[in-house]
Amino acid sequence: MLEDLKSDLDSGVLKTASIEWVAVHGIAERLSGEHTISGCHRLIDILHVATSLHLGAEEFLTFDANQKKLARTEGLKVSL
Repeated sequence: MLEDLKSDLDSGVLKTASIEWVAVHGIAERLSGEHTISGCHRLIDILHVATSLHLGAEEFLTFDANQKKLARTEGLKVSL
């Protein structure tokens, strides 16, 4: 598995990104305030969506229906 990961990083299939955690936490606070009570979103779901928004992602991959709902609400194209 680690060899596959290294291969994907070396080939550019995957890439690392710098994240400004203060900015991500600010986005997460907004998401939590706007969506947690009505959508029952978990902290990790909020952080994943907030990080994607911070990085400027256009597409979001998830198997979690609730996380999918939050990502779509925030304008991300959701796959899976």
